[in-house]
Order: sequence, then structure tokens, then C-alpha cells
Amino acid sequence: MEELRVEDLARRTDTSVDTIRFYQKRSLLAPPRRDGRIAWYGAEHVERLQRIRELQGRGFSLAVIRRLLDGELDEADEPLAAAVVAAGDDELVSLDELAARAGVPAPLLDAVVREGLLVPRTRDGQIRFAASDAALVRAGLQLLEVGLPLPDLLALARAHHDATRAIAEQAVQLFDTHVRGPLLHADLDAEERAQRLVEAFRTLLPTASTLVEHHFRSVLLEVAQEHLESVGEAAELDAARAEPTWGTAGREVEA
Repeated sequence: MEELRVEDLARRTDTSVDTIRFYQKRSLLAPPRRDGRIAWYGAEHVERLQRIRELQGRGFSLAVIRRLLDGELDEADEPLAAAVVAAGDDELVSLDELAARAGVPAPLLDAVVREGLLVPRTRDGQIRFAASDAALVRAGLQLLEVGLPLPDLLALARAHHDATRAIAEQAVQLFDTHVRGPLLHADLDAEERAQRLVEAFRTLLPTASTLVEHHFRSVLLEVAQEHLESVGEAAELDAARAEPTWGTAGREVEA
């Protein structure tokens, strides 16, 4: 059996030596056989690295890759993981590139990221953002332009992120308990299980997103109406009633 030193393994797999050692620290790659101070790698390391690179190229995170390679996830989970990646398959850019597209200073954008308003993605070990996030940033700038203070907006973004993440975790757990779990134990072959999992996910994502967006809008309108009714002047109430979207929060506006 051919054995390779780490430099040869790096050349054979088009991977840097530092990356190979990083994978070993993350338990993605088995340790080499040692002969004194020399480390020897075999065909299993070549195959494993090639598989890691393939899965990374498909956008899988290192944590998911490790679980797939170690058999901790069902083989039907690989197409599901691919569907999750594809659902967010936007053009990815760096923080500086996103700042340039949105027309804001990078340090300000970094503060927005820390508050959770922008959710980064990791691709090939690099932090990236969806190019479409530029529209979100510009919308935030519009809120600043109407007079909302930046610290208060960031605090609101943090609260929204925490609440949204908690709801998302519940939704994923429901999917795992009532859809993925039963399918993985169903008397189906791997291909059929995978197909049904992907179809269920592709139903869940847009449906849940639409429900959350619609519900938030309805609640926001209702709260705004209640606030105006308690503190607003007659002219403000008349102007609000004239808006086409007013009163869609689930109850009629009193005359």
C-alpha cells in the first residue's frame, strides 16, 4: 500500500498542509501512522480528503461533513442537507463587498452583524454574506433616515434575532420529530426516504416563511393601531384609517 508524507498528500489532493492539520484537529481526518517523527498517510486519507472537498464544494458545513462521513447521519440526510444549502444559494460576498454594495461603512455593517441583524454563512472556511443582504441594509438605512436612533434599532434587531431563532429552532425540532424521524424509520429505501425528506423541507421553508412574515405584519399593524388609539391625535387617526393596509390586522377599525 502506498504511503505518503503530509506534503505529498497535500499535492495529491490539492489541499494545503495547514488545512490537512486543521481537519485532523476537527476530527475530520484520522491521524497518520507514525514511524518515529515521520507521519505516513494512506489511501484512506486520500479518499477522505477528496470526499471532504466534494462536500465542501456543495456548500456543506464542516460539522455536517464530519457527521456524514462518520455515519452519524443517515444516507438520506445528504440530499436533505443539499436542499438546505440550495435554499440559501445566493451570491456570496465578503463583508467589505457587502458594505460597498449597500453604501455603508464596513465597521457599521460589522456592528449590525454582531447584533444578529445579518446572519453570515461559512463557505470554504470564510465568512460570507448573501449579496441580497444589501437590500436589507438599505432598508435599515431608511429607518435611520426617518429618525430612529441607531442604538435602539440595533437593540430591536437583537431582540428580533433572538426571538426568531427560538421560533426557528422549534420549527426545525418539529420537522425532525414528526417528519424526518418517522421517515428515517419507515420501510423505504434510501432514495425514497431522501426524496420525501427533500419534498417535505421544500414545503416547510416557504410556507413557514410566509406564515411568519404575514403574522408579524398583522401584529405590527394591530399594535400600531392600539398605540394610536391610546396616544394619537384625531388627525393621526384619520390619516391612518385612510391607509389601504390599515385594519388588516384582524379586526375592524372603529369609526
